[in-house]
Amino acid sequence: MLDAPLVPLRLALVAEDPLARGALSRVLGDQGSELLTVASGTQVELESMRGDAFDVVLWDTGLRISSEAEARVEAPDLGAPVLALVADEAAGELALTAGAKGLLFRDVAPMPLTAALLAVARGLVVFDPGLSELRTSTRTAAPGSSALGPDALTPREREVLALLAEGLSNKAIADRLSISEHTAKFHVNAVLGKLGVQRRTEAVVRAARMGLVTL
Repeated sequence: MLDAPLVPLRLALVAEDPLARGALSRVLGDQGSELLTVASGTQVELESMRGDAFDVVLWDTGLRISSEAEARVEAPDLGAPVLALVADEAAGELALTAGAKGLLFRDVAPMPLTAALLAVARGLVVFDPGLSELRTSTRTAAPGSSALGPDALTPREREVLALLAEGLSNKAIADRLSISEHTAKFHVNAVLGKLGVQRRTEAVVRAARMGLVTL
């Protein structure tokens, strides 16, 4: 009995730099039938395809993320896990905070890139060995932990926490910060985890006791 033909994973390629996008498209096209790039463009261009059935998203974050752009870094919200290509550890930390499930350096070779995309599509977490320290440094605090330091929350998470203190919903937070509701939910969950609580009201109360917000 013949084996069923391999169905390629549907991939969305997100890159602001057209040269990088073209180079990645060629690399992925040379990797055989395991991956099929069904969409390629900038984040803004692909927003309208959010309802499409992608298996994985490859996100090239660019050569570097400037301090001016840091506050608005958001992972592509296309309903699929995101593998980010980053220039350095600082960009990797921002990409993780924004919602990426895997990190590789931008100069990754074609075969490891393909293997990482297949792994992330199957729910695994993938890190370049040079970025592996970020895997432990960005884990949320365990429930009940009181080890949250003053710098544990990212600037974006502090913004979200302040809006939680105002009683805003995820949708309202998303509207206020000009991000997607999915991304707002991600940041809310990160705040809850780092504060070691399960409910939004508990997060606000604990944050107030720690001097992070004023009620």
